[in-house]
Amino acid sequence: MFRTALRNVLAHKARLLMTVLAVMLGVAFVSGTLVFTNTLSDAYQNSSAKGFDQVDVAVQPRFQESEGDRVGRRPELTQALLDKAAKVPGAASATGVVTGFTAIADKDGKLIGGGWQSQGGNYWGSEDARYPIVSGHAPSGRGEVLIDSGTAKRAGYKVGDTVRVSVDGPVLTPTVSGIFTTDDGNVAAGGSLALFDTPTAQALFGKKGTYDEIDVKAAAGTSQAALKSGLDTALPSHLVKTTTGKKLADDQAQAISEGMSGLRQALLVFAGIALFVGTFIIANTFTMLVAQRTKELALLRAVGASRRQVTRSVLIEAFVVGTVAGVTGLAAGIGIGAGLRALLGSFGASVPDGPLVITPGTVVAALAVGIVITVLAAWLPGRRAAKIPPVAAMSSVHAKATTKSLVLRNTLGALFSAAGVAVVLSATTMDTDSAQGPMGLGAVLLIIGVFILTPLLSRPLIAAAAPVLRLFGVSGKLARQNSVRNPRRTAATASALMIGLTLITGMTVMAGSLQTAIDKMASSAIRADYVVSMANRGPLSPDVAKKLATADGVTASSPLRNGPSRIDGRTEFLTGVDGSSIGKLTDLTVDDGAFEVGGTKVVVDKDRAKKHGWRAGSDFTVHFEDGKAKRLTVAGVYEGNEMLNGIMLDNKVLTPHLRDPADMQVMVRTAHGTSAAARDSLEKTLGLNPAIQVQDKKDISDGIAKMFTMILNMVYGLLGMAVIVAVLGVINTLAMSVFERSQEIGMLRAIGLDRRAVKRMVRLESLVISLFGGVLGIGLGVFFGWAAGELLGTKLATYELVLPWDRMAVFLLLAAVVGVLAALWPARRAARLNMLAAIKAE
Repeated sequence: MFRTALRNVLAHKARLLMTVLAVMLGVAFVSGTLVFTNTLSDAYQNSSAKGFDQVDVAVQPRFQESEGDRVGRRPELTQALLDKAAKVPGAASATGVVTGFTAIADKDGKLIGGGWQSQGGNYWGSEDARYPIVSGHAPSGRGEVLIDSGTAKRAGYKVGDTVRVSVDGPVLTPTVSGIFTTDDGNVAAGGSLALFDTPTAQALFGKKGTYDEIDVKAAAGTSQAALKSGLDTALPSHLVKTTTGKKLADDQAQAISEGMSGLRQALLVFAGIALFVGTFIIANTFTMLVAQRTKELALLRAVGASRRQVTRSVLIEAFVVGTVAGVTGLAAGIGIGAGLRALLGSFGASVPDGPLVITPGTVVAALAVGIVITVLAAWLPGRRAAKIPPVAAMSSVHAKATTKSLVLRNTLGALFSAAGVAVVLSATTMDTDSAQGPMGLGAVLLIIGVFILTPLLSRPLIAAAAPVLRLFGVSGKLARQNSVRNPRRTAATASALMIGLTLITGMTVMAGSLQTAIDKMASSAIRADYVVSMANRGPLSPDVAKKLATADGVTASSPLRNGPSRIDGRTEFLTGVDGSSIGKLTDLTVDDGAFEVGGTKVVVDKDRAKKHGWRAGSDFTVHFEDGKAKRLTVAGVYEGNEMLNGIMLDNKVLTPHLRDPADMQVMVRTAHGTSAAARDSLEKTLGLNPAIQVQDKKDISDGIAKMFTMILNMVYGLLGMAVIVAVLGVINTLAMSVFERSQEIGMLRAIGLDRRAVKRMVRLESLVISLFGGVLGIGLGVFFGWAAGELLGTKLATYELVLPWDRMAVFLLLAAVVGVLAALWPARRAARLNMLAAIKAE
């Protein structure tokens, strides 16, 4: 039986080619993901470990948790603590570390690094081993800065050039005193790093006389553990904590590994979808092969082969196919991993040097996935093959589905579908956190149910296309009949395309609805013409709000300033605003009382008011960051949203209690509304700062839309693999169907159907099957998009379902294109059949 199985694989290698390709693509996706993420993780771990070469023990502040009415705070690492650490026995030196956001503009005034990875720090003394200088000298005073070599190369800066930088608002124009190299992961990922001398860094980052961390280097012969023990004894444990450099490196490696794990899991989900789609092709292929070899299998049964041996022979064929697909998929995956790494570089992200990592686990996973998926998908066709009675098979009487089996299948499909719909609908009534599991379960049940019911659904849906197909004459009529001749085969082929389009449509519906909700939120809640913020959404200097308030054409402005507090034993973040202007800059619906901010009067969003049991006129005591308390009165309760919420009070009340006042954004209204001239005036008022964004409501919406578009494009690209596998499935089904119907096609040719009509028949059959899968996928996608939107609507008041008709039309057109392209080879093959040879074929 083993030799028979191998002979069958070799005899039908052309028909198994598409199956091998389908499985190979899925395996390549899996192995490519593992190679890519393992390579990145290894490179970043090795790079980050080098960053701790100069750190034997790190001294960090121990956060003081909130307790009672006391607001939690982070102790300061003073010069006295640094001096004390440097004198601990076994310490060779102690370095104070200061860090913060620092944006660097290129020569065209544009921000380098996109803002999120633009960092700054201090250069310790005249020679800092952490940052080897390759040209120039150490910085001295506010007029000099060091920049990393990657940034210097990208922007074309050299020693002596003047560079525009910004920390939290005001623009600085220091001279580049030197260029250094670093293993910093943010820089390796395309960010920038600027270094000032220590006093300048402390002043710019609001940490005068203090440090974020103290790095202690051990003397020769002193271990990290011994140094740590000495520091623990010498330093106050309630203010600081100590960590060895090895522990820091291990923690960083773990963090990188966990970060890569998230990326790996996300990519593997899409790989799993492609493999799941591939199972339909495998099952379809082996079902058709078994049907075409009915007499052969019956003969094996007649000469003594048991049912188990017949099933085993089919599974051996599947094993061989899976092994070939696994090996080729692994090779392709290694190439994909290397290609993705190179692709990162083309997008401007520099990855630390390191080898391509191919672990034994990757090899085992690739082979296991290829073999297991193929064998499991082929098991049911193999089991069916063994059940064919030898006498019936020898007589060419193929076992057709009985009425009982059809009723059982349709009943099972209806039960799965009903259960799926019920679970999804019930999930829409739950809160967002607890509904995710039931929603996923319901989606799986519904997809399984629809798949089981697809043969039943194929007849009425394909019959709906009959009027259009009649326009193509005999070819159209034959195409419709061929499409419903074997409903199970049609269903399996269409379902592969259905799954991909279900996910694509669902994501598109959700993204479009969310974008519309955010547009409504921005337009309805904000009256301000412009919102000013840092590019990295970090804190703004209060000087920015002061400059904007006195700028030409500004009629109203208000900073939004955050500050921690304790209320009723809970931590609450207060939002400080300009009480006299905030009403002119926002348009929030007030449910109770009046929108009045000033003195002791505050406004509170509805959720917080409910949590604390407040209403208009309620009084409460707030304990500020500096430990002082004040009695405040709720003047009004408003409908909050994702952009504006919380407890709003006047900055004149909040600011005196803040240790380091900083604004998250500034809202501005101008005399003549939004215009290019107004924006230019505001940007010039801020010194054309590269780190500061001046956005109107459309800019805010467009920024969010850009993010959604980027995510959608990534999803489209990742799901594209599933669509490609589905295309292979359509090609495979049509090609094998043409082979199966060779005699029939020969007879049609003999009675007058020309080659062009034969081609048209196959193409229309492919088109009908693909559109059938497209309609099912888009319908399910809309339902899932609606259900997920119902959950989001509980968190987003402006959410409403928006159907992207244009995109859904494109998806349906895509399904049609898939059908046309998939039919090219099978149609050509059918048209080229020799009619006499075909008629004689068994």
